[in-house]
Amino acid sequence: MVRDIVKDTSFLKIKSVPATRDDMQLIRDIADTLEANKEHCVGLAANMIGESKTVLAAIIGGKTVVMVNPVITDRSAKTYDTEESCLSLKGSRPVQRRAMITVEYRDRNFKRKKVILRDFEAQIIQHEMDHFEGILI
Repeated sequence: MVRDIVKDTSFLKIKSVPATRDDMQLIRDIADTLEANKEHCVGLAANMIGESKTVLAAIIGGKTVVMVNPVITDRSAKTYDTEESCLSLKGSRPVQRRAMITVEYRDRNFKRKKVILRDFEAQIIQHEMDHFEGILI
């Protein structure tokens, strides 16, 4: 089900808690909502659709990938400056991101996965994982 995008910054600043198998509807909804917005969006964190859970969806390799309880386990020392926008906020803001990250997560079926991401795809995941901490750009 496609959900509305939350724009309430006080809600978006709430830290997220880990997702469980009881969150399967959320997992389907976040993928559906990203698909519905992919013309102008490359990633969503669960709090952006009203759930303070550590679930995100992102366009990686041209496909919608859902990451449940992702953890960045490694990151490059190299950083770069860029600008980001967010469906939940107006405008864009400058940020600094790591050029490479390694992420361990559970997929939609709760299978363990590990991926190394670089540049823009790494940037997407870092942005969405900031949402889990209540950090807004």
